[in-house]
Amino acid sequence: MKLYGFPPSPNTRKVQAVIEALEMPVELAIVDLGKGEQRKPEYLAINPTGRVPTLVDGDFVLWESNAIMQYLAAQRPNSLWPADLKAQADVNRWQCWQLGHWNEGTGRLIFQRIVKPLLKIGEPDATEIKRGDELFRRDAAVLDAWLAKRKFLTGNGVTLADFSIAAPLMYMKEAQMPAEGYPNLMAWYARVEAQPGWQRSQPKF
Repeated sequence: MKLYGFPPSPNTRKVQAVIEALEMPVELAIVDLGKGEQRKPEYLAINPTGRVPTLVDGDFVLWESNAIMQYLAAQRPNSLWPADLKAQADVNRWQCWQLGHWNEGTGRLIFQRIVKPLLKIGEPDATEIKRGDELFRRDAAVLDAWLAKRKFLTGNGVTLADFSIAAPLMYMKEAQMPAEGYPNLMAWYARVEAQPGWQRSQPKF
């Protein structure tokens, strides 16, 4: 199998965390977003969205990071993607929440404060930053309350859900996400950061 991705990307990072946690033999092919390699015809031929990551497994091509995570974790028994259907649904619920809600705030702050300056595509938009801050606080409050009596999102062990929601927080400081007011969230994130697979997936800048 080969993963086409950009290690600094949170979506690539969470897939790599699964690969590292499960010690899977997956080759990484760098798609440098800073150089626009995601728009090259050869990459668009496997992923017409021009986004990362993309997994190629023989003649099977899969894009969308959460789908890739589930596909990889389903390859062998593990606690990241439990076999029990209700437990899987619980993990999937949080991965859907990440896409539908959590990314609204974190994505705005990362784009305005990191991506724009990095790619030199304009000045950060104060209105977008304000909205991102509001959305982050809205969703961080949900997570903080949920995690008040839980070590991880769906129980006592890390799952795909935790990797998915932790991924954008890798830029918590750089994107100035206002997370300090949510102690349960911060304690949970520290537990995710302590996971060996998460540590080994840390991008090397």
